[in-house]
Amino acid sequence: MSSNEQIDPTVNDAFRQLSALIYAGADAGSIHHALVEASRRLVGGCDRASLLVRTRDRFVTAASTDDIARRIDEIEIEVGEGPCVDAIRDEAYQHDPDLTDAHTPWPRFTERIVRETPVRSAIGYRLLLDGDKVGALNLFSDTPGGLTKASADVGAVIASFASVALMAMRSREQAATLRQGLQSNREIGKAVGLLMAAHHVSGDEAFEMLRSTSQELNMKLTQVASQIIEGQESQFGGGRDARDRDRDEALEA
Repeated sequence: MSSNEQIDPTVNDAFRQLSALIYAGADAGSIHHALVEASRRLVGGCDRASLLVRTRDRFVTAASTDDIARRIDEIEIEVGEGPCVDAIRDEAYQHDPDLTDAHTPWPRFTERIVRETPVRSAIGYRLLLDGDKVGALNLFSDTPGGLTKASADVGAVIASFASVALMAMRSREQAATLRQGLQSNREIGKAVGLLMAAHHVSGDEAFEMLRSTSQELNMKLTQVASQIIEGQESQFGGGRDARDRDRDEALEA
């Protein structure tokens, strides 16, 4: 795009909205859905889109504009070939402008798509996260030749933004996990301290008491620690209330 060309204001608006959604802390499902809807709106010729992401050792559709896009993801996984699968495996995006053309690198995929869906053109972009291939953004058109080279260029920008969005979500999840871990460690440490004081035992002995109770009750260590803390706070709170009542009765007498 030359410096003299005007950028479509709807593109700017879409990216501003997506950025606001990500950094406002929206849940992953909302962000995934916003990405596929933005692809459908902004990419010329795109009638439907999906986001395929890796969960543990398998790929699942995290979001799709409709059931047809989701079904295409399922077909690709079933036959083990297609533009989206190859986009994840290879370095470049995969673009088949006309799936009705007999010359296709994915004969099993193409045969199923043409027979079972109205889609006739497809593009798959790999998504990277810290250098790892973690999924694909997939665009589909119901018109042969509907997704052009210009369409592919716009889609590549959205795919890059999608990778950034996934990275932001991972960073947020890691920060939340770290905060949760720190909170759990504080609660365990506090519970150990309370057990040491109550039973006059060492730190190792108190922790072993905590661990044994966790196993016997089939509860997480942090849950047992929280119960101990709550129990102690309730006990001391009750003691303070009793002392206050005794003091008030003495003053009234």
